[in-house]
Amino acid sequence: MDAQTELLKKILDVVTLIAEPQIAQRDEKRRVALTAIVGKGAKTIKAASLMDGTRTQSVVCKDSGLDQGALSRLTKALRESSLLDPDSKDPKISIPLTTRFWEELGG
Repeated sequence: MDAQTELLKKILDVVTLIAEPQIAQRDEKRRVALTAIVGKGAKTIKAASLMDGTRTQSVVCKDSGLDQGALSRLTKALRESSLLDPDSKDPKISIPLTTRFWEELGG
């Protein structure tokens, strides 16, 4: 990653952190639905947190430790609830989330 891209990524992280309360309020219903689908299981939380559009479903399965059947059911439920980006080839959660969201979900 070049220096300019790295700087832009850091700026985006800061802006997202500042805007998080407004984003959370705007996406509250979708976040509740996401929480209900993902649940409290460590493997499903890890799998969902890896769904950023940069990994194939098989890589998410391997890296999260979730079996292929459970991952297929998870992605199907997320897709049916419009929580996956329909334009992304690889699974990508369609709402902006911070790392803290996944940490809090895991307890």
